[in-house]
Amino acid sequence: MLRTQVQLTEEQDRRLEEIGRERSLSKAELIHRAINRFLAQEASGPTPEERRQRALAVVGKYRSGYTDTAEHHDAVLAGAYRA
Repeated sequence: MLRTQVQLTEEQDRRLEEIGRERSLSKAELIHRAINRFLAQEASGPTPEERRQRALAVVGKYRSGYTDTAEHHDAVLAGAYRA
C-alpha cells in the first residue's frame, strides 16, 4: 500500500471524525471507501468518445423554430438558464 498525504478543511476533518465514530471506522477507512466509490463510478461512466458520440447523435434532431440559433447561441443559452 502507498502512503499519500492529503489536506482536509477543518469541516471535512470534523465530519470524518463524526462519521467514523458513528460507524466505528477510521478516517483512513472512510477515505479509502470514498476513493473506491469514486473510481468505480468513473469506470462505469461513459468514455469521452461515448459522450462525443451521444452529443453528435442529437445534432439536428430537434427543431426550435429559430433559424439563427447557431449565430446567437450564447444569448439563447443565457435565456434558457434564466428561465
